[in-house]
Amino acid sequence: MLKQFTCIICPNGCEIQALLENGKIKSLSGAFCKKGEAYVRQELAAPMRNIASSVLVSHGRLPLVSVRLTAPIPKDRVFDAMREIRKIHLDAPVSAGQVVIPHLLGLNSDVIATKHVPAKETPEDSGC
Repeated sequence: MLKQFTCIICPNGCEIQALLENGKIKSLSGAFCKKGEAYVRQELAAPMRNIASSVLVSHGRLPLVSVRLTAPIPKDRVFDAMREIRKIHLDAPVSAGQVVIPHLLGLNSDVIATKHVPAKETPEDSGC
């Protein structure tokens, strides 16, 4: 059976064809680098995905902070992960690298902030 994959590892977006026989790869074509071959093998064995999103911030100079996972998670857990991420509401200040959710869904991946969001200045802070 011939199966098509579009590699998402690098910007090339290689269209890779995998010839499968009894669930095993007989040949691969279309990958411009070794990452494409590794991607197809991973997709066939256990598809993984990484997530980038944002969460609400109260009392911050920005209303949202960007977040990402520290490691990919199983593809079939992405919607569960997003449900958990949507529940989060942080208070400023938020630091880049701050762990927002440790061990998301009991997996070996944390949700971390990727940006610093300082607290809003209050009238007392500005000397008014």
